[in-house]
Amino acid sequence: MQATAYTYDPDTRSGQVLLDDGTPLPFDAPAFDAGGLRLLRPGQRVRIEVAAAEDAADAPRITLVTLQTL
Repeated sequence: MQATAYTYDPDTRSGQVLLDDGTPLPFDAPAFDAGGLRLLRPGQRVRIEVAAAEDAADAPRITLVTLQTL
């Protein structure tokens, strides 16, 4: 799935992406580390992998963030 980097905190290695419909979705350090990135800037297109929510009330969880390449 593709998204756009929205926020990123280099100290915590966490942030948010915006899905193409504008929905923000947070990611944590393990998802960032899984992609092998060192830095992420707002506006960059990224590829994300998402795990289904364990509870219907929860949002899906990002498990990987990496740069989108053509």
